[in-house]
Amino acid sequence: MSRRAGSAGHSTLAFVESPVQLLNVLEWAHAHAPGAGLTLVVLSPTDPMTRGQLRRMAELAREEGHEVRWEEARGGPAAPFQTIGGLTGRLRRAERVVLGDPFSRYVQLLLTITKARDLVVVDDGTATMEFVAQLASGERLVRWHRKGGRPGARDLLFAPVSSSARRRLTPSDRRNVEIFSSMPMEQTPPGVTVHANDFAWTRFRFGPPRITKGADMVGTSLVETGVVDGDRYLEAVQNLAKAHGATRYFAHRRESTAKLHRLAAETGLEIVRPDLPLELIARRGPVGRTILSFPSTVVHTLPLALAGTEVRVAVCDIDPAWLTDNASPRAQGFLSGVTGTARDVTRLPMVSAV
Repeated sequence: MSRRAGSAGHSTLAFVESPVQLLNVLEWAHAHAPGAGLTLVVLSPTDPMTRGQLRRMAELAREEGHEVRWEEARGGPAAPFQTIGGLTGRLRRAERVVLGDPFSRYVQLLLTITKARDLVVVDDGTATMEFVAQLASGERLVRWHRKGGRPGARDLLFAPVSSSARRRLTPSDRRNVEIFSSMPMEQTPPGVTVHANDFAWTRFRFGPPRITKGADMVGTSLVETGVVDGDRYLEAVQNLAKAHGATRYFAHRRESTAKLHRLAAETGLEIVRPDLPLELIARRGPVGRTILSFPSTVVHTLPLALAGTEVRVAVCDIDPAWLTDNASPRAQGFLSGVTGTARDVTRLPMVSAV
């Protein structure tokens, strides 16, 4: 499966902070730079689950002929300065920069250094939908679950860098901007080129999977981000699993250990902590004939990764009563939009959680 890294490919630098971002860089390379290796820079987070999945994805990237540079970008007070200092030369020489998360302060800071003519934003799930909408309307770049709140001291301090990053992500005579995504977009910023991510590399590299008779459930980190109440979420999972005969729960990498222990104890579900993004896990199999999910990136990506199989992806909306008092005023509308724009999925009635 490995390819010889072409010299032209190494004028491309890609920055990722999550396994899904790395997966989508591989999808972009498969679609737009076949046969050429690129340099993947992993700005490693501190979360053990995310780090573990990133290590496994880095192995796959090397097998595909890409160079991987692992940066302990958050390894202490001096780490950001060491990381940025070590990357400055390559950033200034790079002809193309591929980004996994335009909301990342780390990435925004790196954008102020690069002179690359071509910038590519690869799929980062639902965040991509929000990024495109904000870029089109000229808004400041803010993650959807934080939007509506007052900017904190760190936000105000970082505002000049964020504004500079947004300007650099706006197409001009000196800069081309591409978005590579599987997510639907209501607005496309003027001058931005959009290419569809259809998970061709995933389908080429893995599967088709063995399909079991039962149902699997996909976890979400909406509790951890403060959007959904923990007790309401547990009741909803329990009711949804019972209604559809689910036996396994694929945990999101950001779900807390305490929450997952409680889920296992009170629902009887087998908790699975995947070592790769769910698109690859499902494609490798075994996987249930039905995959249950709440509003999430996977309701858009799994139908693509599992195209040609008999697996059905079913999505259940979030009841407004489950939202916390601290949830962004936009939360319900955004989550409904994630579900409503999904293609090739089955819409389930909202489950009660009282």
